[in-house]
Amino acid sequence: MSNRVSKPPILVWDLPVRVFHWLMVACFVVAWVSGESERWRLLHVTMGYTMAALVAFRVVWGLIGTRHARFADFVRGPRAVARYVASMLRGHPEPSVGHNPAGAWAIVALLVLTLLTAASGWAVDSAWGGHWLEEAHEAAAHALLAVALVHVAGVVVGSWLHRENLVRSMLTGRKAGDPAQAIGRAWLPVAALILVAVLGFWWLQWSQAPLAPAPHAVSKSVDGDD
Repeated sequence: MSNRVSKPPILVWDLPVRVFHWLMVACFVVAWVSGESERWRLLHVTMGYTMAALVAFRVVWGLIGTRHARFADFVRGPRAVARYVASMLRGHPEPSVGHNPAGAWAIVALLVLTLLTAASGWAVDSAWGGHWLEEAHEAAAHALLAVALVHVAGVVVGSWLHRENLVRSMLTGRKAGDPAQAIGRAWLPVAALILVAVLGFWWLQWSQAPLAPAPHAVSKSVDGDD
């Protein structure tokens, strides 16, 4: 059992990280569900572009953001990952206030695969390449789904072994830890800017979408052809 259970909850995840996380989850689910329907193509494309922009933000925030949001705080080498996985298999995972070493690699993989999926999707949408590009886009999307499922499984197992709700911590931003490890503030203005930018982009996409023909207009066109 983790030795952090008795420690008080501290602010670990800032609002930009949490908003990024849940927007990515929502966008991926919508993009996946709408991927096979030509009717929802604009929705699918919009979600893909949104995810790419969110990743771009996360890369920047991973360099200049709060303590536990920075890549330097949680990305570790293979030895650290192997040591952490071994500790999980023993049932006594090494404590970590931010992302654990194994989760960090999953996060990096998710960011990279999101960019690959979005880039290949943009190429397909721009009519570049041929059928091989569509297959590459689908392969990247399936790889992204696979890593996401592994990440979810890791969160479930980690929550059980650490005896703390990791999903709730990504909602509240708080985990058990030493007060010295807490971040100073939640950075609400940055999170608000993310939401405004995303909602503004969605509005722009759909406000410029071509209107579908009315049912009676389609009916008249068909009758005229007869």
